[in-house]
Amino acid sequence: MNSLGKYIIVLGIILIIIGLFISFGGKFGLGRLPGDIYIERDNFKFYFPITTSIILSVIISIILKIINK
Repeated sequence: MNSLGKYIIVLGIILIIIGLFISFGGKFGLGRLPGDIYIERDNFKFYFPITTSIILSVIISIILKIINK
């Protein structure tokens, strides 16, 4: 059960970091990177942050690799 508790704590920390990126990411250039898909029409807006998702995935993978060592 100790390992389950550690994973829950790590998951909580990751969720906090993701929440901070979502809240303050626009100030640091995240969310409008080249490669992000943004379509705006009269009554329709579509936004899919492909590049931002890849960057966050790499960062989270590095953090998890460091934690699991």
